Amino acid sequence: MKKLHILLSVLLVAGLSTMYSCKSSRNNQAMADSLKADSVKKALAAIPAEPNTLTEQEKAEGWVLLFDGKTPANFRGYDKKTFPEKGWEIVDGTLHCINSGTGEAGFGGDVITKEQYKDFEFSLEWKIGKGGNSGIFILAQEKPKQPIWKSAPEMQILDNEVHPDAKLGENGNRKAGSLYDLIPANPQNTKPAGEWNKVRILVYQGTVVFYQNDEKVLEFHLWTQDWNDMINKSKFKGWDDFLNAGGKDKKGYIGLQDHGSDAWFRNIKIKVMQ
Repeated sequence: MKKLHILLSVLLVAGLSTMYSCKSSRNNQAMADSLKADSVKKALAAIPAEPNTLTEQEKAEGWVLLFDGKTPANFRGYDKKTFPEKGWEIVDGTLHCINSGTGEAGFGGDVITKEQYKDFEFSLEWKIGKGGNSGIFILAQEKPKQPIWKSAPEMQILDNEVHPDAKLGENGNRKAGSLYDLIPANPQNTKPAGEWNKVRILVYQGTVVFYQNDEKVLEFHLWTQDWNDMINKSKFKGWDDFLNAGGKDKKGYIGLQDHGSDAWFRNIKIKVMQ
């Protein structure tokens, strides 16, 4: 009788163990399936989006595409009603500033967004031709017969290896990624001419942060005493529109510079902060 009780106990334990094992196996499989699904989602999220498109995450975050790779619909010439008829072109999904061979005397002139922006994140990728020079302007004011650089801080675009501007200025403040002629980019992580560089510019209530190739390279604060002191010690001294970037409404256009060099732009997008 005792042996029978022992046998029944063993069978019961074995049965429960088998049941638990099956349940555990199903749970493990469900967990594996869930982890696999998460891995797939993460892997898909890690795949770079096609140029000039927004990911689902970017859409959810409020990013807006400013260039679709086909038309310059969201841009026009500075101090012009339309996009330049020469000097710029759409080619291979890029907005291309055509080399004029005459330095700053470009064929088409600078282009700006049709809308003005106040607090925002702006992102694009740029590629510069050998020995080339260009720039990205923010908070630009548009005034007749006044060039854009008289009112707008500029993130420098440059072939650091060839263009002489890389050796001018102070402490590299004319190299790519720098606040032109004022604050050098640090680290200086620009890729060579012919390769794509990614930039992001954050502007929020006067705080401006430049990112280049996914690294923060500098930060400054508009309309502060530090800003005033820096401008008054620079070549921009006396430029009231530059000192008061954004004007009375603290907003302005975003511009791409025609400096007479080959420069290509793509993935141009913006997120307005309310």
